[in-house]
Amino acid sequence: MKDYIVKRVTDMADYIVATGCTLRFAAKIFAVSKSTAHKDMSERLMQVDESRYESVRKRIDVNLSERHLRGGVATKNKYKKLRRMQVGLKKN
Repeated sequence: MKDYIVKRVTDMADYIVATGCTLRFAAKIFAVSKSTAHKDMSERLMQVDESRYESVRKRIDVNLSERHLRGGVATKNKYKKLRRMQVGLKKN
């Protein structure tokens, strides 16, 4: 594995463990695709550092178990915003 890939994988793993962010957000921060981030954390990290892999895996599992809750909150906020916009249009 090339050095820059190993550095990216370890840096991304440390960032995910430190912040608890999702893979999607980490991919944005490190300017890689979601697929690359997922491959980095699920396959490459295991080859580089198994103890970091276990830490990241725990965080990813937590994010996976909370995913449906975040989706529900996002939908609630979306319709709350739409309702506010409609009320604002009716007042004019």
